[in-house]
Amino acid sequence: MTSTIDSRLNDLGITLPVAAAPAANYVPFARSGSLLLTSGQLPLAGGKLVHTGLLGVDVDLAQGQEAAKACAINILAQAKAALGDLEKIERIVKITVFVASSSNFTEQHLVANGASDLLVAVLGDKGRHARSAVGTAVLPLNAPVEIEAIIEVR
Repeated sequence: MTSTIDSRLNDLGITLPVAAAPAANYVPFARSGSLLLTSGQLPLAGGKLVHTGLLGVDVDLAQGQEAAKACAINILAQAKAALGDLEKIERIVKITVFVASSSNFTEQHLVANGASDLLVAVLGDKGRHARSAVGTAVLPLNAPVEIEAIIEVR
């Protein structure tokens, strides 16, 4: 039987990728009790960044939201790798969204909506979360967005 989450992913036309392996000396996720923490996820699709550069210079708001959505998909891929089944997610507790942006770009919160909206679309009320959206000078590989998550699981 197909899970509700799998059905929602299918309805949205989303196929979860294989969870990315760590690129250095860290683990892609860690579990402590009922919490699953993901390492920062970049906006990779098919092994390539969906966009590169700074918001407000190289990347516009819509592209930033698309990048944030890709990060959220990769968070779900890590959760599936950790848990085996996304139905074990009780709720997304918090996401932290890092947005590489120019000094005059002030819409980091709107970029973050790309991830927040995707998580709610896929997980329903379990996807509603606390959030921080932070502007930063640069991110690994010239990514425009990186997102980490704290997830309550069973």
